[in-house]
Amino acid sequence: MIILSIYMKHMKTPFPLTADILEKAEMLKIAGDPVRIRILCFMFEYKKACVTDIAESLDVPINTISHHLQKMKHVGYFETKRIGTIICYELIENSFTKTLERLIC
Repeated sequence: MIILSIYMKHMKTPFPLTADILEKAEMLKIAGDPVRIRILCFMFEYKKACVTDIAESLDVPINTISHHLQKMKHVGYFETKRIGTIICYELIENSFTKTLERLIC
């Protein structure tokens, strides 16, 4: 502990719990599911797709995909567009999602 205290005296940068950190933590928590990782990898490749296309490509029931997409939209991974009765999702690309793509796909 004495050695750690010596090092800590030289460290001036605080690491406060910010809204940005909380947002990223929530996004990572939501991404930590095998089905959601597959959805993300699909969307990183295609950028936008409708629920039925994603479900068919991943061979997962539509209601399961829809449930996961809603949770992922809520934390900021996707935007939606309704075309009649069909809901399509578009990936929100930013530095966080680009880094996540390199990590998981």
